[in-house]
Amino acid sequence: MRNIVILFPGQGAQYVGMGEKLYKESLVAKRTFQKASEILGYDLAKLCFEGNIQELSKTENAQPAILTASVAAYKVLLEKLPLRAKFMAGHSLGEITALTCAGAIKFSDAVKIVQARGRFMQEAVAIGMGAMAAVGDIDKEIVEEECRKNYSDDSIVVVSNYNSPNQIVISGYSEAVDKVGKILKDKGAVVTPLKVSASFHSPLMKKASEKFKEELKKYSFIKPECTVISNLTALPYAGEATIINTLATQIIRPVQWEASMEYIENHGGEVSIDIGPGKVVKNLMIKNSNDIVSLSFENDDFETLKEEVEMDDNLNTFKHTIITKSIAIAVCTRNRNWDNEEYNKLVIEPYKKMQIIQDIIEKENRTPTVEEMQEALDIMISIFNGKKVPIQEQKERFREIFEETNTKELFPDFKLV
Repeated sequence: MRNIVILFPGQGAQYVGMGEKLYKESLVAKRTFQKASEILGYDLAKLCFEGNIQELSKTENAQPAILTASVAAYKVLLEKLPLRAKFMAGHSLGEITALTCAGAIKFSDAVKIVQARGRFMQEAVAIGMGAMAAVGDIDKEIVEEECRKNYSDDSIVVVSNYNSPNQIVISGYSEAVDKVGKILKDKGAVVTPLKVSASFHSPLMKKASEKFKEELKKYSFIKPECTVISNLTALPYAGEATIINTLATQIIRPVQWEASMEYIENHGGEVSIDIGPGKVVKNLMIKNSNDIVSLSFENDDFETLKEEVEMDDNLNTFKHTIITKSIAIAVCTRNRNWDNEEYNKLVIEPYKKMQIIQDIIEKENRTPTVEEMQEALDIMISIFNGKKVPIQEQKERFREIFEETNTKELFPDFKLV
């Protein structure tokens, strides 16, 4: 069996009728919906199958509905095709689904958790004050720069999602999002306002994050049974002790989906299966990777899915180099520096230089030289300093680079000053 990646969608994947076919055909799916309804205090199946899309799309309804439909689908998949996932990941809300299906959170607890999460997020920003917009066909550095230039306490606008090489989402106050959107359009970007009532993954979710952290303290968690990738860090959960802080912080920080998919690809992921309504995360995987087979449990023929999962080939190889790994880490490392001039000099310009080196290597179809790898390490020091990353975190990031590329012996004297 090949290395399986199970992916779960976030809010926005909901549609009236989701999960109904599985509910009618599978006892385990029916029981999953019934259990959720008992916990929520209303008929979730009726809302999903017969309700109107406006009611279903309310944040406090959509989140438990998507989680339940996704967990039900995963249980049906395991009935049909017993498999063991190597990786799990979920987009925003979907991360809680991933932790649930990986055994870290009880399903009964997960339903309560996401209902509270949805309520806190819905309450955090008054309707009409917040907005989000998808941005494509423009370098992400330009999007980041415009957000920084136009950011203030009264004009909050940030990057909220790094979804793929060609899709970024911005989030914040409506006027600020509109302003930055117009600037980016003038620079050639394609900007699409999203149909949401709040500013997810932005500082405007601070109160929601604080309330959610207190809510999470009511529950117990255990170590996931497989590798679950965090939206916050694009790295695996270290264990159950990190779950509360990670999920609470995730609400106010960007979704590092592109870097998460790169991590999975570089660590041997071969076949991804989008579990749960629609095929949003299937399509995102297609945009992020040419090497991982991308499937949807709901939309693809089961025999095709089974054949791809069971195919025995030799794709389980590490594709890392110091440069590709450094690029991924540079993207997902948190920035603590809001001096635009310094940031541009120490972060943006060096990052572009490292990307040029990688482009040359790919064009010449070769591995990097030791000199190129050393240059990448020097660039990473500049980027970390430019982002004002604490020295201990820098050490952990460099340890990760060396361990996952198996190159420490090439740089025995490397150390941070």
